[in-house]
Amino acid sequence: MNFELFIAKRIIGNKAYKNSVSAPIIKIGIAAIAIGVIVMLVAISTGLGLQQKIRDKVVAFSGHIEITNYDTNASDESQVPISINQEFYPKFNKVEGIKHIQGVASKFAVIRTETDFEGVVVKGAGGDYNWEYFEEFLVQGRVPDFSGKRNEEVLISNYLANRLGFKLGDKFQTLFTDNEATLNSRPRQMAFTIVGIYNSGFQELDEKFCIADLRHIQRLNKWEADQIGSFEVYIDDFSKIDEKYSEVFQEIPSLLNATPVNRKYYTVFEWIKIFDSNTNIIIAIMIIVAGINMITTLLVLILERTNMIGLLKALGSSNWSIRKVFLYNASYLIGLGLLWGNIIGLGLLFAQKYFKLFPLDPDTYYVSEAPVYISLDFVLLLSIGTFIACLFMLLIPSVIISKISPAKAIRFD
Repeated sequence: MNFELFIAKRIIGNKAYKNSVSAPIIKIGIAAIAIGVIVMLVAISTGLGLQQKIRDKVVAFSGHIEITNYDTNASDESQVPISINQEFYPKFNKVEGIKHIQGVASKFAVIRTETDFEGVVVKGAGGDYNWEYFEEFLVQGRVPDFSGKRNEEVLISNYLANRLGFKLGDKFQTLFTDNEATLNSRPRQMAFTIVGIYNSGFQELDEKFCIADLRHIQRLNKWEADQIGSFEVYIDDFSKIDEKYSEVFQEIPSLLNATPVNRKYYTVFEWIKIFDSNTNIIIAIMIIVAGINMITTLLVLILERTNMIGLLKALGSSNWSIRKVFLYNASYLIGLGLLWGNIIGLGLLFAQKYFKLFPLDPDTYYVSEAPVYISLDFVLLLSIGTFIACLFMLLIPSVIISKISPAKAIRFD
């Protein structure tokens, strides 16, 4: 054990030190570190959780990358069909990181009841449809099964069910316009049976989308069985979406276009990017506050131990050697703050994850409770980063030790 560490341990273990005037200030310094860590953990975890939840809700309706015909307009209705017989379907082998691709089509419709009507977009899904996201959104029933014969099963949102007075198992009439319709032609009717009700919490999408059999859309549009409206591509890692979009765009035929979800829903993704800025500001403020508190604590420790500093200098200790004594001491206090901060912060996050203690307004945040994302990586990085930042900030005030004169310090009272 080196000399500086031995002296630091003697200071920490000294009962008189623990009962000294500086004891309350030391406790405040430890508490400041702990509170800062708690706030940073909550800010990062809820920020990442909220981003992930909102992102997943949007991806559920359009995939990570959408491949359409260049002639398709900006509406949600599929206008120009695409042949499903493409080199990249059903496996996009030329691009790594793609986990699924599916063919879909959409058509505007009006749901009619005896007392009301509602305009919707009926999204046609086939046997290859990825129900992973909607299974998580289900509040009643099940997802439709389109792998067999064409059927009239439909999945609607909880918003539409409440608005139109529907419940699980109900049948309703839907009116579709013909693509070749004239002013005198009548809309085409189709009856659907509700087998599932979902609630994504994203009202802008819930209020207009219901999912039915793709073959109905093909029949209504007078398309062939191998024609669809678009392809939806799902990737493994959302952080690589721009890179994968470029690769997909390079591999598809020149008559097809690709659009990543963060461009299709640009406003939503720009909004959730603000969370990163807010989180970074909170982290910076908390580290600065914790650092200032530790600086105050270190200065008080130096002032209280002036006699000891003078004695050590008289015995031949260098300024850096004595500074290390106090930095070791400060490191111990920072470590205590980090330990308690992580225990309390992670306890709160796990409580929120499993018991949903803190609700949110879904109309504003698109989720009904504060989501949390907990990863060992960011917990360790946060703790190590906070420790290094606080210790680095303590290097400057520790310079005051070099200004202390041994003769005056020994007489200091």
